[in-house]
Amino acid sequence: MRLPSRKLLIATRNRAKLEEIRETLGDLPVAVIGLEEVEPEVAEVEETGESYAANALLKARAAVAATGMAALADDSGLEVDVLEGAPGVRSARFAGPRATDEDNNRLLLVRLAGVPAARRTARFVCTAALVFPDGDPIVTGGAVEGRILEAPRGGRGFGYDPLFYYEPFGLTFGEAESAAKNRVSHRGQAFRAMAVEVRALF
Repeated sequence: MRLPSRKLLIATRNRAKLEEIRETLGDLPVAVIGLEEVEPEVAEVEETGESYAANALLKARAAVAATGMAALADDSGLEVDVLEGAPGVRSARFAGPRATDEDNNRLLLVRLAGVPAARRTARFVCTAALVFPDGDPIVTGGAVEGRILEAPRGGRGFGYDPLFYYEPFGLTFGEAESAAKNRVSHRGQAFRAMAVEVRALF
């Protein structure tokens, strides 16, 4: 396996996610770029997989096919125990195909109405996949435990971060500083493991 250039494409148009990934990957000897920085334009990929790994691979392979670059994608989700793991792989589309973060958070709170704090346990899960124009993909993962509050707190992060309370911090991921969050988050774990794999390519 090899990187065909000193560029690593992150298969996302979510700027908040891209910055979080750049910060987590640290000082890799490559330029980390997002989909908005490449030509030709990469079409949106429908996340039809039944697992985080399947969706991450779908997105990364589409980016490789469109650009010829090595591409890194992730899929992540929130798994709430009392909802039997929902929203899971459909976290981004929980409230519908065009749902905003606010829509998804609102629906989650409706589904958890009346559920006591002790039963609102949940976890964030992430799988990252690096796909090359040649060679086998590299897949890494991570998870972090927490619980869902009854109202959002904090304006940082994205997705379900303002509802996800992380006990060791005494804060939600929406309140935590990004550097602190990235040290413990599901995505941080997955991408730090991926950074180790990418450094080994050099």
